[in-house]
Amino acid sequence: MTTYEEGRAAAHETGMKNRRAVLGDAHVDASIEKMTPVTEKFQDFITRTAWGDIWERPGLDHTQRRLLTIAILTAVGNDGELDMHLRAALRAGVSADLLGEVLLHTAVYAGVPNSNHGFKLLNQAVAELDDKA
Repeated sequence: MTTYEEGRAAAHETGMKNRRAVLGDAHVDASIEKMTPVTEKFQDFITRTAWGDIWERPGLDHTQRRLLTIAILTAVGNDGELDMHLRAALRAGVSADLLGEVLLHTAVYAGVPNSNHGFKLLNQAVAELDDKA
């Protein structure tokens, strides 16, 4: 294995560790099971780059990165990813109140409709987690 390949393998391993820590084993396992030859390179890319590089960097802890991710996903209106990250944050112990503050703050800078929808997703996630408790 070349040094380049070793670096890619190390970034992938770190990425999988972070991805599992943030999203949970069930989500990551489901993503891996759905992987096809068409999506394999993309899955490797996001695992190495987003999860293995960005989420591993010093300067922000995982909670700060979670909150930024939720604000950005709200701003761009990416419902599927937003819902996934809201639920992952709740499972990791981030309070619904803190997530609500992020959505409220985002309303001022990214628009009320996007944040309104974020609150709807957050409310659904909290209700479902409360039902399971």
